[in-house]
Amino acid sequence: MDSARTPLIETVNLKKLFKLNGGALLHAVDGINMKVYSGETIGVVGESGCGKSTLGRTILRLIEPTSGQILYNGVDITKLKSGKMRELRKDLQIIFQDPYSSIDPRKSVVEVIAEYMFIHNTFPSKSAIYNRAAELMDLVGLARRYANSYPHELDGGRRQRIGIARALSLNPKFIVCDEPVSALDVSIQAQILNLLMDLADELGLTYMFVTHDLSVVKHISNKIMVMYLGKCVEMAASDELFTNPLHPYTKALLSAIPEPDISKRDEEFVLIKGEISSPINVKPGCRFAARCDYVSEKCTGRDIELKEVAKEHFVACTLCNQEVGK
Repeated sequence: MDSARTPLIETVNLKKLFKLNGGALLHAVDGINMKVYSGETIGVVGESGCGKSTLGRTILRLIEPTSGQILYNGVDITKLKSGKMRELRKDLQIIFQDPYSSIDPRKSVVEVIAEYMFIHNTFPSKSAIYNRAAELMDLVGLARRYANSYPHELDGGRRQRIGIARALSLNPKFIVCDEPVSALDVSIQAQILNLLMDLADELGLTYMFVTHDLSVVKHISNKIMVMYLGKCVEMAASDELFTNPLHPYTKALLSAIPEPDISKRDEEFVLIKGEISSPINVKPGCRFAARCDYVSEKCTGRDIELKEVAKEHFVACTLCNQEVGK
């Protein structure tokens, strides 16, 4: 990646810690450094509870960060007042995981899509806003005959198209896709993924695609970040990560992807043993150490730094200077 370019989104040592009863701290997002350039899609993957959704919402400041920086076009937005942040929301949007609970069931389809435009007064008249909402229905492949229908009358795929249309209504530059297909049938998942990719090409969108499904993220992402208990353990271009995974956790995740080719199903399956460590009051050291077959004294007592071991391939592992697992 050209170092002279300014990332559209950059996080610098971004942290989100939740205070629990008794003063304990839950480390949901812990020191994330990432750069997303305009037109890219970065996939964020990991097990449930790894902090990937919290990361997305913290970047958008739907959840306030504990510390660190969030840079949008080089400007730190963590210190922006509510008025300026409200204006910036036009550029930063989110598509939620559940297409039903994220929209108002009392509003018709066209009213839901028009909601943000009314809030931000993007057009001078109500009719202009509804006309734009109808155009957005066309854009996301939602027939106009559903304009006056209500969400409960539609299936999950059409509901998610409503959410996508609403997110696009303010012409955003960056969209967090928070597991947008996980609640949908497999056939509908493919349609929504293809729609998101087509929209990215047509509108020049930049995505952060949050998912637990590596086969999905390979299909849509330019690069992938693997998270484990709030930490980034590996980050690389999509093709590079799939052909040359280095972190033991990444290898285990990749081995769990169902293989449609019967001739390749005899390849070794990497089983992750043990229980996930507690994210509360985390001690220094590799978060994956308790479940790793290659753990050593080097993995405990100090946090493992994310290092660039190949061009644009970053790994946080004490084995990163040798071929992991060999």
